[in-house]
Amino acid sequence: MIKIKICGITGVEDAMTAVEAGADALGFIFVEGTPRYVKPEQAAAIVRALPPFVTPVGVFWDHPADHIKAVAEACGLRALQFHGDEPPEALVQHALPAIKTVKLAPSVDLGGKPPWAFGVAERYRGCAAAILLDSAARWSEGEPRQPIEWTVARQLAAGAWRIILSAGLTPDNVGRAITTVRPYAVDVNSGVEASPGRKDPDKVWRFVTEARRAL
Repeated sequence: MIKIKICGITGVEDAMTAVEAGADALGFIFVEGTPRYVKPEQAAAIVRALPPFVTPVGVFWDHPADHIKAVAEACGLRALQFHGDEPPEALVQHALPAIKTVKLAPSVDLGGKPPWAFGVAERYRGCAAAILLDSAARWSEGEPRQPIEWTVARQLAAGAWRIILSAGLTPDNVGRAITTVRPYAVDVNSGVEASPGRKDPDKVWRFVTEARRAL
């Protein structure tokens, strides 16, 4: 069954909406200066309110290992997402399962399949529990994002990788994305928001429903 991660959680209300809708994981962004940054003490309070079997994931971007470990322990995180230029050796310093982001150009800008994506992913085969495919574009301030090239994602998913598909997903296209790519999981942030950092309950419920219905 497809796994679903709702990212950019900043409050208990949004977390509970995602949980009740059926999300498997929630993402907490600890990247300072970004629109959905959450302080560790805020995230810790939200994680304490979560029921069993919902995985809290911490999103980091080229942070020092000791900082990541401190935040993970303080917040009760159960997985780590590395969203920057972290080398493979940075992932193996941590006991928690690691997700490594690989960034692709939007499909409208690609102009051909990028063979480098396969090489980048291969570097992390021995140390990442999953590869998250995201857009190379700057984070969203609330505007729609272009999806990445799903045919490239499909080829990576067929290569014995656990692929988490992200970037530009919405309730309206997630079913088609899953059918095309057949990923291990999907990850959504701005596609289910009312405004940066605040989720739209209707969009969250529709996203989960369409994702479950796809396979």
